[in-house]
Amino acid sequence: MSKPHPSRPDDPNRPNTKRTGERSEAAFLYQASQRRFAISKPWGDSERYDFILDNRPQPRVKLFRIQIKCTDCLRADAYETRATYTVGKRRAVYTKRDIDFIAAHVVPLNIWYIIPVEVCTPRPMLRFYPHRKAKRMRLEKYREAWYLLDPPLPNPPITIHACIDESYPEGYEPEDDDPEIDFPEPQ
Repeated sequence: MSKPHPSRPDDPNRPNTKRTGERSEAAFLYQASQRRFAISKPWGDSERYDFILDNRPQPRVKLFRIQIKCTDCLRADAYETRATYTVGKRRAVYTKRDIDFIAAHVVPLNIWYIIPVEVCTPRPMLRFYPHRKAKRMRLEKYREAWYLLDPPLPNPPITIHACIDESYPEGYEPEDDDPEIDFPEPQ
């Protein structure tokens, strides 16, 4: 049996980046649909984004243009990809005019980074270190940051902070007519 030619797209010894990208797009589609987003795919391959995500807030709809990037091998102890696209024979950096978010997929670990494009524009080389414990890496705060795409809650929860007043007299019992305390009526 002959050995497959290295330039063939089905060569099992050579990764096919186009197919890897298509699998990451399918994985994104699954992740976004599990989060109940409405998802649209532009016709053809001419747009700079891969998906349009509808976060369905009420009463106003918000749409996000999402570009999928993926990486599947370590280089210099990082998974890396670029926030760029091809224009003729050169590379251009994505900006807010092109897309809203990059969804970067670290394929071997199945980890997603949801990154606002304005974070990528000044520094388009995207390096991910999910295998390190360091939280101070530039993009680690965007790991699994799906919440950036979620609609704001209509009635967000409130947090109440309380503390003990050290100057409050010990043993003090408020009287029923104390104007500062409103007691509920017994039922």
